[in-house]
Amino acid sequence: MQDATKALARPSAATPTPSPAYLLDTPLPRLLAEHNVELFTSSIMDRNFYGAFVELKDGSRILSMPTGRSQFERDTAARLLLAEGLGLEAPPLPMPLTAVRT
Repeated sequence: MQDATKALARPSAATPTPSPAYLLDTPLPRLLAEHNVELFTSSIMDRNFYGAFVELKDGSRILSMPTGRSQFERDTAARLLLAEGLGLEAPPLPMPLTAVRT
């Protein structure tokens, strides 16, 4: 990810599993910091790509998000991907979105 832009790198102490309301209402930068997730800008330009949550072999976590989306769309997709990737309780993904685990 050569063109990725690092947005957060502030590790924090382990936090309890957040409720769905906390997941949806907490500022995204705070959620990412609490779960040690770094936000990167993806170079993928496909309109059907909404982002990816990746946990690397070393345990680090990345949320890769495409550019060109509205703030609402980007924020919503980021929260849903974060919840799915961390196994947190959250509303189901709206159709036609799907989460793929590999």
